[in-house]
Amino acid sequence: MPGGGGPGPSGAVPGSASGTAPGAARVRWLPIVVFYVLACALAWLVISPLWISGKGLQNPLMGVLSPLMMYTPAVAALFVVMVVQRVRGRAVLASLGMWPIRPLKRTLLLALAALVGTALLPIVVTFIAAGLGLVRLDLVNFSGFAQVLQSQMPAGQTYPLSVRTTVIVQLVMLLPASATNAMFTVGEEIGWRGFLMSSLRPLGTWPALVISGAMWGLWHAPLILLGYDFGRRDALGVLLMIVSCVILGTLFGWLRIRSGNIWPSVFGHAALNGTAGFLGLVVAAGESPSVLATSPLGWIGWTLVALVVVVLALAGQFRGKDQWAVNVAKAPAVGPSPFQP
Repeated sequence: MPGGGGPGPSGAVPGSASGTAPGAARVRWLPIVVFYVLACALAWLVISPLWISGKGLQNPLMGVLSPLMMYTPAVAALFVVMVVQRVRGRAVLASLGMWPIRPLKRTLLLALAALVGTALLPIVVTFIAAGLGLVRLDLVNFSGFAQVLQSQMPAGQTYPLSVRTTVIVQLVMLLPASATNAMFTVGEEIGWRGFLMSSLRPLGTWPALVISGAMWGLWHAPLILLGYDFGRRDALGVLLMIVSCVILGTLFGWLRIRSGNIWPSVFGHAALNGTAGFLGLVVAAGESPSVLATSPLGWIGWTLVALVVVVLALAGQFRGKDQWAVNVAKAPAVGPSPFQP
């Protein structure tokens, strides 16, 4: 990063010495523990009104508090980097994976591929589930979606637009709306792929991917235990989320490795959130599909993402000199690493 404003090397990986590649230094656990405890505590604090009110996910504040919770990992990461590790200036951005963005072309292509590819996941899952007889679709009258629209209208009134027109508008806006979700998912990616995965990288690529993914999944507990995503309010729901986050986190982690920054994973994460409700547009009226089958966080989604990860692994995409290592190797040695407790 040109003109680094901090006391240490730009582009360095937290926990590594100046100018060394990931894996060459030991993990510094104090910043990791402080980060994770703070991120989880803030998540519970933000979601606590839903628990206290007794209304859970039906609380009107759900639409505000859920996006707000997504910023808690970024807040925790910033606190650790700036207070515990005492990083200053532009080096803060480097330590969180937000900078440098080089090569720019690779980052842009990976971000576009992540946006489009991840947006397709819920769509492909929906049609595979339908093909397996796990859910019935209505691609002509969109009867399930029509019921939802009508249920939102006052008694005696009908929805002003035709259902087909509304569905077309929704589909056209799918990618643009998904991209705007990046303003929220950046809060998570700064914490999980920017700080945590970077800090765990000295353990090795695969341990860093799996551990950071599991910690990401467990962080969702305040919402999962209210029935979010899987409709379960028990430890099994949390476990299902952990599995989902390990698998998806491996893919998002690969984007982090290949680009050297968090931005492709930010847009991949945003696309997943933005298109997760695709089934609701095309499901037939009266259907109650199993979330574990038809959700992108269900077993069909796990299988598809896992297959992509396997292909990437067989192609050697998780080993060798990645862009992350290149960025670190090019960082100027200007004194002791700032990424120390």
